Amino acid sequence: MLNAVYALSHALHNLQACKHEDGPFNNRTCADQKHFYPWQLLYYLKKVHFRNKAGQEVYFDTNGDVPVLFDIINWQLNSEETMNSVLVGKYKVNNDGSQTIIVNDSAIIWSGGYLQTPYSICSNSCSSGYRKAPLREKPICCYDCVLCSDGEINNQTDATDCIKCSGDSWSDEGRRVCIPKLIEYLSYSDPLGAVLAAGTILLSIIPTFVLWIFVAYCDTPIVKANNHNLSYFLLVALSLCFLCALIFIGKPNNATCMVRQSAFGIVFSVCISIILAKTITVALAFRATTPGRFQQKWVGSSTPSFIGLFCAFLQICICCVWLAYSAPFAEENLNLYKDKIIIECNEGSKIMFYCMLGYLGLLGIISFIVAFSVRKLPDRYNEAKFITFSMLIFISVWLSFIPAYLNTKGKYVVAVEIFAILSSGFGLLSCIFFPKCFVILLRPDLNTRGNVTQRSH
Repeated sequence: MLNAVYALSHALHNLQACKHEDGPFNNRTCADQKHFYPWQLLYYLKKVHFRNKAGQEVYFDTNGDVPVLFDIINWQLNSEETMNSVLVGKYKVNNDGSQTIIVNDSAIIWSGGYLQTPYSICSNSCSSGYRKAPLREKPICCYDCVLCSDGEINNQTDATDCIKCSGDSWSDEGRRVCIPKLIEYLSYSDPLGAVLAAGTILLSIIPTFVLWIFVAYCDTPIVKANNHNLSYFLLVALSLCFLCALIFIGKPNNATCMVRQSAFGIVFSVCISIILAKTITVALAFRATTPGRFQQKWVGSSTPSFIGLFCAFLQICICCVWLAYSAPFAEENLNLYKDKIIIECNEGSKIMFYCMLGYLGLLGIISFIVAFSVRKLPDRYNEAKFITFSMLIFISVWLSFIPAYLNTKGKYVVAVEIFAILSSGFGLLSCIFFPKCFVILLRPDLNTRGNVTQRSH
């Protein structure tokens, strides 16, 4: 009310003091001595602008309205449990239409005695790598921030869905970017691959060295005993067995995948076939004691060599059918590990793969049975004993290989097979040839015809 009285008095004063050229009149003086026209008072009322005793500005806008002016009051509970109204800010609309708000945040005390402004939402913002998961029976603004699943990312804040990475990439730990998966295979630069490669090369040299010994001492009785030509072929085949393990190391491709299993199966079949031929030679030699007997007709003939070639030929046929029907090929396994791509060989037909292994095992079992049956023949140096041990090692290695092969993954599958190749090959080499090398090099006194052929009592 006070402001209204003052505003009116200011307007009247302006009207009384105006000049003709200052007012809105064109045919009368500004202050008519008898009448005030209702328009001269509104005009001067709009020009009112003063500050009252409280220090507030009083004026009217172009429409004659009092400008908006609000005090911002914070009701605060004091220690006596009574409410105090504290002025913490102002809001006003300026004469030019602009707006001004001034708030003293430090003077505000929120409910519960908090000095910081409370959040107007019930959930914090979800950062990148997370997605919003709505809460059941809660408003839409209430949610949990859930980390994106493995293989999914989110590079935005407050996203409702995550983006799935492509098959050859994976999410980082923060689920913010997709990174390429690691490429894994048993390589020569891998420590495991390097050790296996070194072992393979070292073991392949040993049969070559033994072959050199046998050739150098080819005229001695222990080398001539039991078809030394088969021994030469067996040493060459054992060297190739070790070397074929190198095909398993390195980045697989279609060519190496087709060759490696077939080469391993054929070369090992040749080895076991030669051992079977040597075993049959021993059996025929000790049973052909009576002239004219059936066994004597086969002693010294090419029958053992024919048996060995025939057994190896059957394995060649199995591998040829395998390659023609469903050959192995290289592939990228994206599902074995979540963050790796395993480059491996798909064996094509699993049936043919196990047929190849099964036939190899059958040859080993037959050789073991034949050698076991003649192991107690009364010669001082009976090769059948050593063949029995070698076949026992061979069969044991490959029987343990099957469950290990089925239960390993990635590059370790290849490592297990290489280990089986090296250990079984070394078992054959050590059991059959190391005793002979011991006699040739360290006990030449035993390398005589009498010692080799002498029967025990």
